[in-house]
Amino acid sequence: MVKTAKYALVQSLPVMAGYLVLGLGFGVLLASKGYGVGWAFAMSTLIYAGSMQYVAVDLVAGGASLIAAALMTLTVNARHLFYGISMVERYRHTGPAKPYLIFALTDETYSLVCSGGVPEGVDQKGYFFLVSLFDHLYWIAGSVAGALVGTLLPFDSTGIDFSMTALFLVVMTEQWRTARDHRPALTGLGVSVVCLLIFGPEEFLIPAMIGITVVLTVLRPALQSKEEEEAAHVRD
Repeated sequence: MVKTAKYALVQSLPVMAGYLVLGLGFGVLLASKGYGVGWAFAMSTLIYAGSMQYVAVDLVAGGASLIAAALMTLTVNARHLFYGISMVERYRHTGPAKPYLIFALTDETYSLVCSGGVPEGVDQKGYFFLVSLFDHLYWIAGSVAGALVGTLLPFDSTGIDFSMTALFLVVMTEQWRTARDHRPALTGLGVSVVCLLIFGPEEFLIPAMIGITVVLTVLRPALQSKEEEEAAHVRD
């Protein structure tokens, strides 16, 4: 278990660097709207939805209805529906940890869990849980720290919500550099661009997610074969 924890910690360090900064930005933005540390801790612990938390700041401050909040959440986080589909096999035998693993499946955790096999001596299911837990704790710590900073040192938060977009770009760049098979990334980019041109910037997200899912489903046998080859290479 110690080896598993060390491996999960090392693998999650890049996410820690990002989450502390992004959580800090969220906390500062939240504090600028008049909400303190308690709100930051509760939202990051119970919602834990990165970009949606940034959006939720304006929803909470503006007194949005539950229906409006639900629709916005579906639009922003629709991609997680498709993440879940691809994780059915990996999380099948995770036992009591499964509900938390499902809850804690963020973009960055997903990228770590799907990055390939684990070294010999590392428990894969334990690795899934610890990576998820570490990433969650990083986000909570960053958010609370940001709320404290924002409360004690108020400053202009204009543009700080772009930090989530920046993280997505960094994660994709890292995946591109480390992955041998670039078809999933190219599929995501290609389908998204096509849907953006057809549906426009306000409506393209859900059609893009559906399109990506369809294409990756068709490519699934080839992708699984490639993943198994890479896992075998890691073990060797």
